[in-house]
Amino acid sequence: MQYYDIAFEGLKQVLFYGAVALAVIFAVDWLARTRRISPFNPIARFFRTSVDPLLAPVERRVVRAGGLPASAPWWALVALVVGGILLITLLGFLRNQIVGAAYAVASGPRGVFVLLVSLTFFVLQTALLVRVVSSWFRISPYSAWIRWSFVLTEPILGPLRRVIPPLGMMDITPIVAYFLLRIFASLLLSLL
Repeated sequence: MQYYDIAFEGLKQVLFYGAVALAVIFAVDWLARTRRISPFNPIARFFRTSVDPLLAPVERRVVRAGGLPASAPWWALVALVVGGILLITLLGFLRNQIVGAAYAVASGPRGVFVLLVSLTFFVLQTALLVRVVSSWFRISPYSAWIRWSFVLTEPILGPLRRVIPPLGMMDITPIVAYFLLRIFASLLLSLL
């Protein structure tokens, strides 16, 4: 795990300095796109020939969404920063899971059972969270990225909806289910 931690810290440094460098590059590209730098300047010509082709896919998406083509460098920077944060979070989560699994295996069968119960409840709570967030963005429940959360949570939410009425237009059953899962998991783990 020591080598993983060293590599993880190195990756965080690379991502940070890469984001700073890209911020500078995208700022200069934005200046060239908005004509704050003369279009005949060698810097602007370099960016038009070298950086703009790399940003063409982002620019197309921005224009399709109704944005200005000149804002493509900033959207690309936002996407890269969010992607880097998600990568760091995922790698940190995987590290914690590997350490937890190693500890559970070292603890014997009881530790493995506790790990499996914890992971099961974690997956169910994550599915509830994904389902709620996807409803905010009106993503289809039949989407390949979202369907798993509906399959896992509907057996929990269906019976709760028959008992708990909606509050106006708001369905509070995912909130209730989330807290019930936390309570049930803590009770089950305390019995072990």
